[in-house]
Amino acid sequence: MPKDTREKQAVLYRMVMPGHLCPFGLKSKDLLEREGFAIEDHWLESRDEVDAFREKHGVKTTPQIWIDGTRVGGYDDLRVHLGKDDAKAADATTYRPVIAIFAVGFLMACAVSWAAFGTIATIRTFEWFVAISMTILGIQKLQDVERFSTMFLNYDLLARRWVRYGYLYPFGETLAGLLMIAGTLVWISAPIALVIGTIGAISVFKAVYIDKRELKCACVGGDSNVPLGFISLTENLMMIFMGLWMPARAFLF
Repeated sequence: MPKDTREKQAVLYRMVMPGHLCPFGLKSKDLLEREGFAIEDHWLESRDEVDAFREKHGVKTTPQIWIDGTRVGGYDDLRVHLGKDDAKAADATTYRPVIAIFAVGFLMACAVSWAAFGTIATIRTFEWFVAISMTILGIQKLQDVERFSTMFLNYDLLARRWVRYGYLYPFGETLAGLLMIAGTLVWISAPIALVIGTIGAISVFKAVYIDKRELKCACVGGDSNVPLGFISLTENLMMIFMGLWMPARAFLF
């Protein structure tokens, strides 16, 4: 059977206006080009053109893409159509954000250790890894403390009794991490890490392993799809370890 050499065809309508160049339109065009489509690229250059297009085709958003005469939809629909995403990907749980934070935290700790000592094989490398990871996780929560506190109330035992704790937690975690990076004021950082780590570990263990609840973890912020479980428990256990280790270290070294 002869190979079909016909070029794949796509029609794209996107906003290209003086005050707005639609980013999803650009991403749609780029994706179609990378997939080998010949694109009939239509620009919607005014608000009237956009409104007329939406009314004509019965759509609420742009860009809109047609492939082989059939409307696919917008950019997200295009990714699903081309097999780049699963239709349920947006709601799927994932460990990717936590893995990224811990991986970057470890690499940053190695970089700092190399700059300070010329090697990564030091005790401080592990201390910096935990402290940097705590700080990054704190930043994630501080982006939207309100949303974090709402998700946190689903499982944290202290926050359920004292709601304000959910608002204070991100600041406490970030402060403890920063002080541990600096290696100073251990009498402040260690108790904070020990308290929030212990309460967090007990809360996660109860919610996941005793009550068998399937929840999203607030560890990377209030819009997380990270499942509550082993990773969340590990984060808290690391804080408990640092809360005990940092004071002990002062006597050992």
